[in-house]
Formats: sequence, structure tokens, C-alpha cells
Amino acid sequence: MNRRMMIAALMAVGNHAFAGEPQDSIPMKESHLSQIEVTAPRVERSMLKVDLKMTPVNTAQDLLRKVPGLFIAQHAGGGKAEQIFLRGFDNDHGTDINISADGIPVNMVSHAHGQGYADLHFLIPETIEGIDFGKGAYYPSKGDLNTSGYVSFHTFDSLSSSMVKLEGGSFNTIRGTGLFNLLHKSGERAENAYIAADYGYTDGPFDVPQHFNRLNLFGKYNKWLNNRNYISFLASTFHSSWNASGQIPERAVEEGLISRWGSIDPTEGGSTQRTNAAFTWRHIFNNNAETESFFYYTHYEFNLFSNFTFFLKDPVNGDEIQQRDDRNMFGFQQKYTQNFGNFRWESGVGFRMDDITDLELNHVYRRDSLLGRESWGNGTETNLYAYTGLEWRKNGWSIAPGLRFDEILFKYHDKLLSSTGRDQAARVSPKLNFSYSPNPHIQWYLKTGLGFHSNDMRVVIQEQGRQIMPMSAGADLGAVWKPIHNLLIQPAIWYTYLQQEFVYVGDDAVVEPSGKTRRLGVDLSVRYQPVKWLYLDADVNYAHGRFIDEPKGENYIPLAPVLTSTGGAAVQFGKGFSANMRYRYMKARPANEDNSVTAHGYFVNDLALAYTRGKLDFTLGVQNLFNVNWNEAQFETETRLRNEPNPVTELCFTPGTPFALKAGIAVRF
Repeated sequence: MNRRMMIAALMAVGNHAFAGEPQDSIPMKESHLSQIEVTAPRVERSMLKVDLKMTPVNTAQDLLRKVPGLFIAQHAGGGKAEQIFLRGFDNDHGTDINISADGIPVNMVSHAHGQGYADLHFLIPETIEGIDFGKGAYYPSKGDLNTSGYVSFHTFDSLSSSMVKLEGGSFNTIRGTGLFNLLHKSGERAENAYIAADYGYTDGPFDVPQHFNRLNLFGKYNKWLNNRNYISFLASTFHSSWNASGQIPERAVEEGLISRWGSIDPTEGGSTQRTNAAFTWRHIFNNNAETESFFYYTHYEFNLFSNFTFFLKDPVNGDEIQQRDDRNMFGFQQKYTQNFGNFRWESGVGFRMDDITDLELNHVYRRDSLLGRESWGNGTETNLYAYTGLEWRKNGWSIAPGLRFDEILFKYHDKLLSSTGRDQAARVSPKLNFSYSPNPHIQWYLKTGLGFHSNDMRVVIQEQGRQIMPMSAGADLGAVWKPIHNLLIQPAIWYTYLQQEFVYVGDDAVVEPSGKTRRLGVDLSVRYQPVKWLYLDADVNYAHGRFIDEPKGENYIPLAPVLTSTGGAAVQFGKGFSANMRYRYMKARPANEDNSVTAHGYFVNDLALAYTRGKLDFTLGVQNLFNVNWNEAQFETETRLRNEPNPVTELCFTPGTPFALKAGIAVRF
């Protein structure tokens, strides 16, 4: 096997391709729409690569925002996982979206705060080489929580140079980042190693300073042992702590009790940490067959203090709660890929086990005093799975059937009741995808498949195994159209049925089954590069979602996004100057089932300026350029303030970031 074949084989495995999802059509170094081939499979990946090159990111939040149609909201001081919206789903912190980084699952099942909790703050944005995503549940290699879609992040295997970056800005914000190339050997026995470190601090715009600290460390090593065997090892650790303003009721601001940036309970906040390790071995049998063994381990800790209702339940001490999570996660996957004739086949088997040593919900007073335990236990949750997929391609046609099997085993010990419960469930999820390219300018596609999301182990045991793995079903019909060489248009209509919605009730540590839902929507993505130095992009997404079994007028899905849009313009002026103007828009949407309370919409603009001279990069970022007042996170909540005679149900919110500046300088060496 020559070197080119060997590298091509590595890329095929390294990008986690599977039948029905072959590789991208352009290399990372390209940044022009004219290089994208519409007839290539999964052409949206190529579009995202151009997006990353033309509009780079420098925060974990920016990474998620790169996925077309995906919105996020932060509502706990910056250290908590973002609330995620996609395809008419309020995913909470990850209930209906499958997220991974270098193959390691990010979502935490049976989490203390919410099912599928996905905290991406352990990623260092400068180490991210690519983002893979897919909407819907059409992908055999993706299992639990892949309902609205999936997102996979991939870090660089090697660095072309080292880099040190310093940033500072509004609200006592500072950040220092370093990427250091330790080993870089090319040739038949290529070998690479680098480490990265990232520290950030901010007080935020709130009246009670956030004191948000975050430290990330990351290292990666890979080597070709010979022309058929490749190994890779990565390790990372992360820790953060913060104060939070929480979600404040509208009446408290209107009555002048607090400012828009104030808080009812100034002791909200928390801390979290995560350590990851992963090992990959790849073996190439020949030009058409290869296998991959992947092992990973994660240690995770989480400690969150929240107060959603203030003095509703305890008018003397308040309703502050503590949610704790301490676990170890182990996983393994064996994958085999083979090409023969016009066919590509991939199969895999694996498992994931979460060994949860502490899962708590406590009633506390100002973080210091334990007033009572609402829930306390430990347990294990094990997901065994196997999948297979086949793709046939000929004469512009592609047909890709797939099948996935998942079994989840639950064991939970309730320390308050001194009882142990066990349960299990299994789910078979078929997939079938088609595409057709009658000419080099257009590709039509139809995607279909079943998926599922799992329930919290505490609810599974309490409900004696009912609704453990509710099924989803969906379909996408769309096209990728390239009418001219520098314009890409991707329209799609889609449908999703969900057997059971889950609504997490943080105060009570339970998941409430809310019934069957259906969603119908339209997505439109446009990318236009009229000249080499100007890149325009826009995504518009509409979703109509309703509960199926509820009467009309009382069947709205709370907080489900209805109409969203993101986009912007990136300009490269020459002589090292560039500018990037971005916008994001979310239309007002129902905050409860009868739409009597509305979550306000918003339109926000950000601006990024950059100048490169030699090995120096200078950046200036402006958040909320026009300083509009907007609500980032919003919930209908029943609350009672101190000394109020009766509770009030209304909108509670976390204000979105005001006008803020951040400047930075980076040196490459």
C-alpha cells in the first residue's frame, strides 16, 4: 500500500464514516464554495467546513452555533451546559440530541440536572478541526438521544505550529490559551503529539459577580506503527466554578425590586469537572477493508445550586436546591468497514456503562446548610449496542439501508428507601436513506428512520419499566442545488413523531411523561460567495409542533422553537484584514401548553474583526453590537417572593449578554 492509500484509509476511519455517510468532498484547506461537489454524499459536511474556515470560532458556544438551525441559551452563570434548541425541540441540556467529542459521548444519562445533560466546556475551541452533524434519527452509528439530530466534534491529530493567545474584555473577562507542538514527524511512520491549555475568567454583566473560572488541559498523541497499523491516545481534564444570577421573574424587575441584572437568590451557582482518556487502534487489512477499536473512560463530577421558585415551598429558608452527580463512564466500540464494487458496508458493536456513585437532590440554605434530602442514590446504567449499514452507489443513485439494536440495563439503589431496583429494555431502529443526482448541479435526497431517547433510571425504577426507551420516527425530503459555481441552496421539509416527550422537573428530580408529539418543518440553507473575499450565509428554520392527544388550543409544546434564523457576512479585505458580521433571530414562542404565556423573541448581532501580520493575529470581538435587551433563557414558572401572600405564575428569564468587547492577540511559532 502506498502512502496516499494509507492516509486515505486513515481519513475514512478517523472521520467516523459509516454506510450511508461517506466522506467529504473537499479538504480542510479549501475555503471556496466552488470546490464543493453537489454530487458528493453528505455535502452539508463540506459546507460546514467552509463555514469554519470563513467564520472561525473561539468559544464552546460558538462551536454548537455552527450547526445550521441549532440555537443555544445559557442561564446559570456560564458554567452550566447550554439549553439547546433544534428542529422544533427544546432539547433542554441534551435530552433529544446526541453529542460526542472524538468519539467520547458528551451526554450524561440519568444526570442529576437533566436527562442527556451535555456540557461542552471541556473542549478547547482552537483544537477543533471539524464538526460533523446530522438532523433527524437516520444514522445507524448514532443511538440514544439521537432524536432531533447529532453533533460530533473532532480535534486536530497534529498541529502545523504552536500558538499562544491572550484575550481580555468587558466585565473583567480574561482568557489565555496555548497550543504546543511536541512532536511532528511525517513520512511512512508519521508521529504527532501536542498539548493545549486554556484558562478563562469573567464576572459577567450581573450585579452579583459570576467569578466564573474555567481551566482546560488537553493532550493528543498518534503514530503509524507501520503501513497498516495506527494508534492514537488523548487525555483531557477540565474544572470550572461559578456564581449564577438564576432565572428572575418579570414582576421583580417591573416593580423595581431588582435590576435586569439582579438576582433573587445570590447564592446560586456551582462547580463541575471532567477528565477524559481515549485510545484508538486502527488496522488496515487492504485497500478496501479496515477495522477500528476504540476505548474511552470519563470521570465526571457536578455540583449545582439552583432556586427556581424562591419562597414557594419554604417561606422561611427559601427553596434553594443542590444537585450532585459523581460518576465514572467506561466505553468500547469495535467497528469494521469494507468496500466492494459499488457497495460500502460498515458494522459496529459496543457498550457504554455509567457507574454513578452519587446522585443527589437536596434542599439547602445558601449552599451551607442541608435542610433535607429529596432524592439520594447510586446505580449503573449500561447500553449494549450493535449496528450495521450498507450503501450502494451507481449512476447518480445511492441507497443506504441500516439497522441498529440497543439494550439498556438499569440498576438503581435508593439510599433513602434502602431499596434496589433493576430493569431493562431493548429497541431496534431501522434506517433507509436515498439520494439521486441527475446532473452535477443538484442532489435530491430522502432520509427515513427510527430513533429513541432513554428515560432517567430513577423514573424507570419508580414507574416499573414503563416508557424506558420511547421511539421516534421521522423523514427528510430535500435537495442540494448549485445553480452557479459559487452558490449553494439546500431546502428540506421534514417530519418527526415522538412516542413520549420528557419534561425534566428540576425541583423534584423526576421526568414527567408529557405524551405523544408530532413536528413538521422546513429548513433552508444558503451559502453564496460572489467573490473570493466575500462569504454570505443564512439558515432559516420553521417548525410546527403539537401534542397529539391534547385538545386544540391546549396542545402547544412549551418553549419549542417556531421560526429561527442565523447568518452573516464574512469579508476578507486583503493585507491581513477580515471582518465577520453575524446575526441570530428567534421568533416568540409559546411558554406553556395553552400559549397564555409567551417566551419573547429576539434579534441579536455580533461582530468580529481580525488582522494578521506575519505570525501575529489581532482580534476584536463585539457581542450584541446594538446593545438590545433580550432574554436568553425563558421559562413559565410558579414563584413566590419573600413576604408575598400568594404565588404568581409568569415568565422567568435570564437576560442575554449586553454590548461587550473582547480583544486578543495570538502569536504562532
